[in-house]
Amino acid sequence: MKTSEIPKSGIGPLQGVNVLLSGSATAGPYAATMMSDFGANVIDMESAIMPDTSRASNDVFEQDHRNQRGIAVNVPTPDGQEIFYKLIKNVDIFIESSKGGQWKKWGITDELMWKVNPALVIVHVSGFGQSGDPAYIKRASWDGVGLAFGTITDQNGFPEEPMPIGPYICDGLTAMSASWGALAAYYRAMQTGKGESIDVAQFEIMLRNQSGTPYKYFQQGIIPARTGNENSIAACFRNFKCSDGYIFIGFSGPGLIKNALAFFGFEYGTENFPSSFPWVSAGTKGAALITEAIEKFCQERTIDEVEQEMNKLGVPCSPIMDFAMAEKNSHYIAREVFTEWTHRDGRTVKGVNIIPKMKKNPGKIWKAAPGWGEDNEDVLSELGYSADEISALYDKKVLNKA
Repeated sequence: MKTSEIPKSGIGPLQGVNVLLSGSATAGPYAATMMSDFGANVIDMESAIMPDTSRASNDVFEQDHRNQRGIAVNVPTPDGQEIFYKLIKNVDIFIESSKGGQWKKWGITDELMWKVNPALVIVHVSGFGQSGDPAYIKRASWDGVGLAFGTITDQNGFPEEPMPIGPYICDGLTAMSASWGALAAYYRAMQTGKGESIDVAQFEIMLRNQSGTPYKYFQQGIIPARTGNENSIAACFRNFKCSDGYIFIGFSGPGLIKNALAFFGFEYGTENFPSSFPWVSAGTKGAALITEAIEKFCQERTIDEVEQEMNKLGVPCSPIMDFAMAEKNSHYIAREVFTEWTHRDGRTVKGVNIIPKMKKNPGKIWKAAPGWGEDNEDVLSELGYSADEISALYDKKVLNKA
């Protein structure tokens, strides 16, 4: 991708924002891709020693690195560090994902980066953070580790067995927090000329995304129990089996509970269904009665039939969708949730479209994910390197490419 081919306008609200990414897998890269999808100029800097681990599953890399240019640099070498510092001199945001303290170990600190670019926003994404107990900081992490250490896994599954949530919810939420933090700090840096360093730890993101559950523990000593398919608060807030599959029903809401109970033959405001809450409390006699009624209702009907009846009542519900169902669903199609673009090898590929949707400054997929080191020459020439100098860097194994 030549510099002259990069769109200069018409893509998203982040036109003019320059981002450098260095990190493998999902959490860090996805944070940068949310920016590149909306017009930011993102350079993905992979290791020249080994490509991003997600390239082993090319589909993952393609979804999470589109709209980016890619270079492969051996950063810890003197020549590699020279390239790195030249890069960050002209970027607004630097996102790295690695074990805590990895860049400091290489001798590249926040303070040294700010000497080169005082307004630089630095985002460190790791499993356990950049500070804290040294024994934890240097640990490796994956999505499942963040879920486990962040107390999510303990709360999910069945009483006899905890289960993680998949796929990659921890990485996704971590990426969103990293992206939000980066743009918040960038806004401040534009006002003050002073950059920021952001420490994003996967396990902390998992704690924060539990709403009031940790708060309830500290105030009331309540430890969430694993309830399998059941909800610990409300009855019939779970999946139900229909004659042709499964549907989720959320039997709760102040504006619907009275009519919904009447539909199944029960009266709201009675002993079994008191009006204290806009739901039927789990573990009560009323919960057993309404659960049995809804189970029987669903087993005798198709998903579509149950969905139609629940929607008439205003009861939140959804079929348990798989990708094949989603691809053919009228709402998915109308909102263009899936889209196609051209892979770097010329194939037409299909994946998730740019989200969220913006009316005035929508994002656009204008480039496939880069090959390993695909844009080395282009990016380094922008930094002032001559063709001979770039060739010498290949010879010294500072640069690499597929």
